[in-house]
Amino acid sequence: MELQLSQLFEDAGWMTYASLPFMAALIGWATNWLAIKMTFYPLHFQGVSPILGWQGVIPRKAEKMASVVVERTINRFGNMDDVFRKLEPEKITKHIISQIEPRIEEYIDEIMYERQAVLWDNLPYTVKRKVYQWAHNQIPRRIEGLVAEFGSELSSLIDVKELFVEELKKNPGLMVRIFQEVGGREFSFIVKSGLLFGLLFGLVQIPIWLQNSEFWMLPLFGFVVGFATNWLALNVIFRPLYPRSFFGFNVQGLFLKRQDEVSDVWSRLLAEELITVERAAHTMVFGRHADRTRAIIQKHIRPMLDQAGILKVVAQLTVGASGYVELKRALNDKAVQVSVEPFHDESFNKSRSGVVAAVMSDRMRALSPAEFQDVLRPAFQEEEFQLMLIGGVLGALTGVVQWMLMFS
Repeated sequence: MELQLSQLFEDAGWMTYASLPFMAALIGWATNWLAIKMTFYPLHFQGVSPILGWQGVIPRKAEKMASVVVERTINRFGNMDDVFRKLEPEKITKHIISQIEPRIEEYIDEIMYERQAVLWDNLPYTVKRKVYQWAHNQIPRRIEGLVAEFGSELSSLIDVKELFVEELKKNPGLMVRIFQEVGGREFSFIVKSGLLFGLLFGLVQIPIWLQNSEFWMLPLFGFVVGFATNWLALNVIFRPLYPRSFFGFNVQGLFLKRQDEVSDVWSRLLAEELITVERAAHTMVFGRHADRTRAIIQKHIRPMLDQAGILKVVAQLTVGASGYVELKRALNDKAVQVSVEPFHDESFNKSRSGVVAAVMSDRMRALSPAEFQDVLRPAFQEEEFQLMLIGGVLGALTGVVQWMLMFS
């Protein structure tokens, strides 16, 4: 045996065998790097559907992830009404009034010229002023009532899961960006750890290779290194769930150890990018429950004309009952149209997003480690084995190349 080992060293040389751990480190780094890239990219399916191709795990699982996020975070609020109360509805009311009131006269002119241009052109300016003043007096009270009723009905008006899914369908890169920012440290660790884990596997490989230098050993070790480095990296991030003491050091999954920090970043990004007041308002008016939203708007706005005094009398005398009904319908349509305009204000959205983020973060911080990991991991956990397997296959191919370059 000693003679055989000596002959192997003479044939291949020390440098050849010393390169084995470094090659294993390269395989570990490359396969982990590729696994991370395949987690995020491509954003859309590339290849021949449904088998010969790939789409990033996170873009492909975005809808499922949205469901998990809603179930694990938003639904833990109790209901959307609780969120609304924390948003301080009086500030929302004040903001809407500040945005709409300066344009009341413009809105009235648009309605009248669209539906009853002749009537409006022939009305004395003093009558128009009375109409404008009537609107200025009525609108704030109507808006206050609207906001209050929306608040009490919010859970039945907004489907948070729908809001998430629709936004992610339009922008699949959004969830990728959120995950990259939230788990940047962990994903970087996965890539870098491939070097260390691969190097350790390579050191174990030397004595085994010296004992058995068959061709198939290098592809086998490449597969083991590619598969195992991915598996180890993922488990170091999420295991152990709870802090454990080893040789005087507290050890816990890297991601779980940062629960408070991750909760803050995750909540802030979701609140700023997905659960904004603007998107919530848009979902209410144009989403699945839009009919209910418009009915509430109509309930508060249409009676305004019945209290319009001289405008009501003039309208009924000049355009008749049907024309008057048309005016009421036009008023309601305009109210729906402008209902989302006040929420295009970026600074207002940002101030309210901070409130939502604080609530979400508090809830996430309070989760147990097992619950916390379930917010982010389960949606793509089923893909982990596939990613590790791809890493193993690539490692095996690298082993073949290694043999061809160094030993064949």
